[in-house]
Amino acid sequence: MAKKKVIVSLEGAVKTDEGLSYKGVIMEPVVEQCEGCERVVSVEEAKYCPTYAQPATKWAHGVCNFATHVRAEVDKTGKVKVNPLKASKRAARGR
Repeated sequence: MAKKKVIVSLEGAVKTDEGLSYKGVIMEPVVEQCEGCERVVSVEEAKYCPTYAQPATKWAHGVCNFATHVRAEVDKTGKVKVNPLKASKRAARGR
């Protein structure tokens, strides 16, 4: 299956004191982790993400789900975390 290249532009965006205003939303510049993403668009010497207005908050809890340059990591240990309450109930039933 071939990947489709997404071409995104911020036509009609206006530079303001708060940041870049696009369709009534203030866009913040991308963070360091966004470098290399296909979605990043340059506007007047600054780079912005048209998918998410505050890129720093997408990276705060791990990997951004919109990032095209990062793959999600799979647990290599093979161990599955089991809820202890469920495990005790299974043991009581004899499973």
